[in-house]
Amino acid sequence: MGVIGVGRIGLFHVRTLQALEGVSALTVVDADAARAHRLAGELGVAAAKSPQALVDAGVDALVIATATPGHAPLLRLAASAGLPVFCEKPVALDLATMDGVLGEVELAGILVQIGFQRRFDAGYRAAHDAVASGALGNLLVVRAATHDTPPPTEEFVARSGGIFRDLHIHDFDAVRYVTGREIVEVYADGAVRELGWFERHGDVDVAVAVLRLSGGALGILSGTRWDPLGYDVRLEVFGSADSIAVGVDERTPLRSVEPGAPPVGAGYADFIDRFGPAYRSELAAFVAAVREGGTSACTLDEARAALVVALAADRSRSERRPVSIDEVTGTGAPEG
Repeated sequence: MGVIGVGRIGLFHVRTLQALEGVSALTVVDADAARAHRLAGELGVAAAKSPQALVDAGVDALVIATATPGHAPLLRLAASAGLPVFCEKPVALDLATMDGVLGEVELAGILVQIGFQRRFDAGYRAAHDAVASGALGNLLVVRAATHDTPPPTEEFVARSGGIFRDLHIHDFDAVRYVTGREIVEVYADGAVRELGWFERHGDVDVAVAVLRLSGGALGILSGTRWDPLGYDVRLEVFGSADSIAVGVDERTPLRSVEPGAPPVGAGYADFIDRFGPAYRSELAAFVAAVREGGTSACTLDEARAALVVALAADRSRSERRPVSIDEVTGTGAPEG
């Protein structure tokens, strides 16, 4: 297998792949060639000079873990080479690029799995199963939260596409996955409350949104780029028969001020600390699909659906009004 991009998440993926049965050899490549060769030496894997050289040398599958601007071009490279590929999210920051990649991948007929790791988290899977079983009754409200720590660097934010396309795209996918419903309308807002340099990039460090789901249920979303107690990701689902939560445990970084409440434990340090097992599970699923000729556990169509919601949220924040998904995809237009 080849891994393109060996930053924080790419390095984690390399170590995960090394531990997976069925992966016999790894080659890495990075925009920083010195880093790639240094890590290759430390980890006992091979290094290539470029993504094209990696493909030309012969690999059975690719893992794309570069910064977002590299995802679409590298997916096209995989399609042209006929290689199955795992790609981190988001695939693209605009719908035209996303649809172009979709078309090329469909023509090539390759397996593509997108890195929405929450689909492989035990809590999110249990919530999905509970909703699907009907145990919650009529779905009423979903409440999602992603509060990041530590905040990203300014260099990262400048290329990220903003809080909805980078951070909250996970929430949009998780809401769709758990509820089995589509998000059909978004009313979003945001502000800069802690890190003033976000304004230079047209971005915000806190965000909220109201979501309308197919079937009539509502959703509430909150997010911050800074949480003093730790990395906080939760999903609550309220139904007419039961209410459940994901991400509420002894490490949840939320301090209760009720008399007698237990103190907060050591919060999660970051997304790898919180979702390490899920990251490992998604790559295991990808390797199994490649080896056994299986189907994708998270397709490009799922990535497109989450991106469209993020684009609707961006437009809503900018224009200060609710935005329907049909409006973003071109199948509808705003009233009035």
